[in-house]
Amino acid sequence: MIDFDHNATTPLDPRVRGAMIELLGDPALDGNPSSVHGRGRAARAVVEQARRELAGAVGAEPLQVTFTSGGTEADALALLGTCRALRRAGRAHGLLSTVIEHPAVLGAGERLESEGTSRVFVAVDRCGRVDPARVVEALVAAPELGVVSIAAANHELGNRCDIAGLVAAIRAGVDRPIVIHSDAVQAFGKIAVDFSAWDLDLMSVSSHKIHGPKGVGALIHRQHHELDSLWIGGSQERGRRVGTEAVPAIHGFGVAAGLVARELDQRRASFVPLREQLLIGLRERVPDVVIHGDPEHTLGNTVLASIPGCSGELLLINFDLEGIAVSTGSACNSGKLAGSKVLLALGADPALAASALRLSLGKDSSAAQVTALLDCLPSIVERVRAHAPKRGGAN
Repeated sequence: MIDFDHNATTPLDPRVRGAMIELLGDPALDGNPSSVHGRGRAARAVVEQARRELAGAVGAEPLQVTFTSGGTEADALALLGTCRALRRAGRAHGLLSTVIEHPAVLGAGERLESEGTSRVFVAVDRCGRVDPARVVEALVAAPELGVVSIAAANHELGNRCDIAGLVAAIRAGVDRPIVIHSDAVQAFGKIAVDFSAWDLDLMSVSSHKIHGPKGVGALIHRQHHELDSLWIGGSQERGRRVGTEAVPAIHGFGVAAGLVARELDQRRASFVPLREQLLIGLRERVPDVVIHGDPEHTLGNTVLASIPGCSGELLLINFDLEGIAVSTGSACNSGKLAGSKVLLALGADPALAASALRLSLGKDSSAAQVTALLDCLPSIVERVRAHAPKRGGAN
């Protein structure tokens, strides 16, 4: 299977797998990290080494890293934990974000809204770009807002946001404390991510997006940031995320993060030119293709394209039959296909949103794989269009 769906997940790096297998085979490292005996201390050392590796890869200090079960939980802990703590302290706790955030952020916002926390969406332009001036204007106009959550990169469009510039604008333009969170799950491993340089309060990252194991992520936070835990029953992760740590997964995450720190430039040098090859080929083979997103500020690995007259779902199925994994950016609920939520939120025509195809490259993608996709694209488009219902005709 040729993988053009790296934004959904990335294959486990063989070096990460090897490190995890080695740990799993060592009985001396099979202790509970909270235990004070030798096996417990050895397991704790593994966790703390991973914490140091991850911190170094994202521009943070080890004490600023709290391990979670993944990016979704990290987003929930950041937003629910912060807004609830602010509300309990009698401070402004409303949430500002955009309508094109990841569902993990949007879902956390919905939960907070159901608890009485105000929620405001700031508009983005038709390319999905965030204007810092609009964010500042919205914060100034609504004093009940105390938290901002803007993704460092969009999961469908592949847009890259200037988080440092956005944070600087907020700090300079708003005369009250604002807690700023960024979901960097899609950005980490594709661009340089720097918690300290970006001057963030909170940042979410995930292991399986950087060729690490699934089921582990982290919330990066200022050391003394006040968070209400989502869970009860323990004191692990300094009380922020209770429950016995998944030592093998955390170890794998640390190894994967260390590889990102050492290899990011090399990886970008590989997949960025492939994206250009992909864009050129799409436009040559399907002249009416519509490319979405910010053409200048991109992750360098993602193309979100609509092919008019085609169902994204049928495109996906046909590519799958050819041994190529792609994504549609659409969801099928109760048998009803819905177009890309991001494109719909940007005001795109529903038919165009339903014809969207997301192609995302990774560190092991190759020019031959891009050529293979482009070679079978025209025949797939022809087949799908031939079976498309005619407007005004019988279905």
